[in-house]
Amino acid sequence: MQSSLTPFRVAVIGGGPAGLMAAQTLAQGGAQVDVYDAMASVGRKFLLAGRGGMNITHAEPYAEFVPRYAAAAAALRPMLDAFGPQDVRDWVHGLGVETFVGTSSRVFPTDMKAAPLLRAWLHRLREGGVRFHMRHRWLGWRDGVPLLQTPDGEVSVHADAVVLALGGASWARLGSDGAWVPLLTARGVDVAPLVPANCGFDVDWSEHFSSRFAGEPLTTVAVISTGADGKQFRKQGQFVVTAGGVEGSLIYALSAALRDQIAADGGTTIYLDLLPDLSAQRVSDEVSRPRGARSLASHLQSRLGVKGVKSGLLRECLGKEEYGDPDRLARAIKMLPVRLVRPRPIDEAISSAGGVRWDALEGTMLKAAPGVFVAGEMIDWEAPTGGYLLTACLASGLAAGRDALAWQAIRSTPS
Repeated sequence: MQSSLTPFRVAVIGGGPAGLMAAQTLAQGGAQVDVYDAMASVGRKFLLAGRGGMNITHAEPYAEFVPRYAAAAAALRPMLDAFGPQDVRDWVHGLGVETFVGTSSRVFPTDMKAAPLLRAWLHRLREGGVRFHMRHRWLGWRDGVPLLQTPDGEVSVHADAVVLALGGASWARLGSDGAWVPLLTARGVDVAPLVPANCGFDVDWSEHFSSRFAGEPLTTVAVISTGADGKQFRKQGQFVVTAGGVEGSLIYALSAALRDQIAADGGTTIYLDLLPDLSAQRVSDEVSRPRGARSLASHLQSRLGVKGVKSGLLRECLGKEEYGDPDRLARAIKMLPVRLVRPRPIDEAISSAGGVRWDALEGTMLKAAPGVFVAGEMIDWEAPTGGYLLTACLASGLAAGRDALAWQAIRSTPS
């Protein structure tokens, strides 16, 4: 039993949002907290994710928010109940940063920047006694004690509890490289393979199409595909044609189902509605109108506004006979098949899925390693972009901190 005069010492390994929230919770609970991170500074992925506008959470009704986590929604629900979207906003406001709700119900800091928020948070943590150790990479355990590689060699970290918040395996250059997976599996922890989430996909474009249209955005289109339940679904938005495939917000929103279909079947086909605001009948009528001496491409541009990359896609994905048949061409404009062959590499993905399986946990503590807690993307859940990723990372960090404090309280209670 630990003496009540001895501070509860916790090593938090990983300085992303989940680790920092765990550190905050532990320090507020009276623990002595040391944060270790492999990089030269903490929060690097947090800062890069906020470069285009720091989306901190989402303002949709909570009953709609939780199901965004799909298969992990039930397991995450207690964490989100304790620290949900409004709690995230209140916490940000408490750091002196105001927020607003955008037109898509995404929530942003008023200045749209991540750096002021992170600076305020780190200042608050340091004021609370949290100590930071940079360029400390976790190597696993030696004689049951966490071992870290530092610029001065290997060091053992003696702590009463450990919180691991090492991220998934996307954006390895920012620190989350998935190197922890074999370290935990060797300890007997069941880990689901890490796979890309919110990712692009490869398409075997022809050299002609790729060289001409790579980087072109497809605006106002809809994707028709098949969900995990076998039912067809449709989602409208925009994405970008790349040199080797497709990426962008609309593709990311569908990526989990598409990734799983490719894993099961070796590929999958999506269907593009190039003119989602027009009925199939309207498209058919316009395609079938006499075009005189105009080329078919000029006819489609004049009657339907189909030009550029949309026109190129029709030529790329249809055979000559199909393209020249008005009925088949009209159907293709409303439902153009595009074959996806594989997800892009995990290091390019916005986030990753997989991680420590829920049944390997008691709360957030590893059943195979009592006193070791996990948080953030290390756990087997995924979410779309839109503030869901950050909210769950923060919520799980808070849960890990509270679980560690509760575990210590039980250990310190006289028997």
